[in-house]
Amino acid sequence: QVQLVESGGGLVQTGGSLRLSCAISGQDFTDFALGWFRQAPGEEREFLAGVTWSHSTLYADSVKGRFTISRDNDEKTVSLQMNSLKPEDTSVYYCAASTSFLSRWFGSTPPPFDSWGQGTQVTVFS
Repeated sequence: QVQLVESGGGLVQTGGSLRLSCAISGQDFTDFALGWFRQAPGEEREFLAGVTWSHSTLYADSVKGRFTISRDNDEKTVSLQMNSLKPEDTSVYYCAASTSFLSRWFGSTPPPFDSWGQGTQVTVFS
């Protein structure tokens, strides 16, 4: 079983940046795909970005060019650098692991993710 704990959320002004980090423990995760999602009140959880064991990445159109996902297996972390933030980016952000997806590359859609952190709040104000 994989445990995930997010940190780095907070308040930021429109146009600003934040870096979210997720500490990973438990089961060996080095072959798993890792990802970031967000969920605003009353909305469905939205995939944002994913990274495979080979560091191949996949991004949602809503964040492409603004957000960057990275993983450090030695440090046991996955991070999300968020730039040019907008009020509509306000949400609870979750990191996740896909214990069944072991491919080198993503397809056109994200794989199922089955392990989740508890979330961290990001609020962007104008």
